[in-house]
Amino acid sequence: SGAGLMSLLDPWTRAAVWAAGSDAPEQTTVKIGFIPLTDCASVVMASLKGFDKKHGVTIVPSKEASWAAVREKLTNGDLDFSHAL
Repeated sequence: SGAGLMSLLDPWTRAAVWAAGSDAPEQTTVKIGFIPLTDCASVVMASLKGFDKKHGVTIVPSKEASWAAVREKLTNGDLDFSHAL
């Protein structure tokens, strides 16, 4: 386990490793592509109800017309994530 490996390091190295970590999200705004089907409710409701704010991020839902459009936008960086079946 990770804790076991940490015990092998001297205290100064352990302190430096833990200090370098962060609880902050890497991105504070994430654009999530989805197809408007019933199963997209988790993404849409998380945004509408503010559940994303609890974790320090803002979800920007992006309704897409097709899975091909989602794939293209993920590939070229227009979307950060996508909801998939």
